[in-house]
Amino acid sequence: MSETAYPVTPRNRVKRLHERGRYDHETVHAILDAAMICHIAYVIDGQPYCTPTAFWREGNHLYWHGSSASRMLRVQKPGIPVCLTVTHLDSLVLARCGFNHSVDYRSAMCFGTAHIVEDLEEKSKALDIMIDRFYPGRNAELRPSTTQELKATMVIGMTIEEASGKIRAKGVGDEEEDYALPIYAARFPVTQVIGAAEPCPRMPEGVPTPPGLAGFTPGRRLDEIMTESYRTTYGTGHGDD
Repeated sequence: MSETAYPVTPRNRVKRLHERGRYDHETVHAILDAAMICHIAYVIDGQPYCTPTAFWREGNHLYWHGSSASRMLRVQKPGIPVCLTVTHLDSLVLARCGFNHSVDYRSAMCFGTAHIVEDLEEKSKALDIMIDRFYPGRNAELRPSTTQELKATMVIGMTIEEASGKIRAKGVGDEEEDYALPIYAARFPVTQVIGAAEPCPRMPEGVPTPPGLAGFTPGRRLDEIMTESYRTTYGTGHGDD
């Protein structure tokens, strides 16, 4: 693996519209770090499954967690090949023919071998950093997890062995001879935004909003907040050099 890009192999090479492919760490990691949810694909006894879950990145390692009773996590415990994907839908694209209708998007596909984080102390630290990765500084404000809570939670990780990003950001792309046709064509931007907070009705009066949540203001884009939170927790360029 080079210091700035993932190796290009038959497994991760972008074959369809290869010019949209990206293999450099900076681009792939930016797509990952702007997301909170991924989909993890794996095979159990010949049957493929794909599970959505929260995840986080540390350098070229990816982590996710769930219940110790989870079939997905239990089957990954001995170490199995997995494919982790993330997609950001950025716009709907209406063209002048059905063939050229499309979407603008940013996606990343990462390959590796899942492994369980067994050590209780290491697991505790991983779960703490997961909270801070999404909500900077929040872990210091929380009560510590109990030993039973830690035992009920499984943390799985993988080293990114190979990865690719794929980006479309061209908007409407019609055949040259079709642009003069009197047919409506447009790009509709799509974003996920944060709504107004709904404080727990059982929270004692006078509890202030933590400073680490200052960026969670109504109307802000979720991908921007996730990227900002990542940089606050890990620093700019973490794992991208």
